[in-house]
Amino acid sequence: MNAIELMIEEHKNIKRMLKVIRGYCYKVLKNENVDYNDFYKIIDFVRNYADKHHHSKEENILFTIMDRQFNMIKSGPIMGMLIEHDMGRLYMQNLENALKELEGGNEEAKLDIIANAISYTDLLNRHIDKEDSTIYKFADRSLSEENKKELNDKSKEIENIAKDNSVQDRYIKLIEELESKII
Repeated sequence: MNAIELMIEEHKNIKRMLKVIRGYCYKVLKNENVDYNDFYKIIDFVRNYADKHHHSKEENILFTIMDRQFNMIKSGPIMGMLIEHDMGRLYMQNLENALKELEGGNEEAKLDIIANAISYTDLLNRHIDKEDSTIYKFADRSLSEENKKELNDKSKEIENIAKDNSVQDRYIKLIEELESKII
């Protein structure tokens, strides 16, 4: 297993969901019929696939190994990636709060739904592009063979646990379900 290639593939799935999010926001903007419960499904995807499954491999394995070899976590691009992960989490929390406000009858909360969801999509599209074009290429080119093996082995362990819990299949099906609703 090549962990970096796997993370690039996961980025493709995340980008598919980013398109879904944008589609849902456009429906809100046009005042079309929207199942707002689908936004909770989106939040579930972001928290459990994009964050827990994918970002945890970056934060707990790749970035940790890169820091150990290159001492680069406290400054530079890795710090930027970690900050962006946290910003994404904030946007999802704000989105969830806005959904609750809307459920409570506050129609103006639709603005916050759109603002936080679109901010998340913009952040993550740029974030993914930076990781794919710079961070991952640097890691693939510069990590020692021993560190690459550790990255691959630890990522494989996470993948196997996730597979046993059907994480990948469940969230790919969710992407497909939501894509079918916005096309």
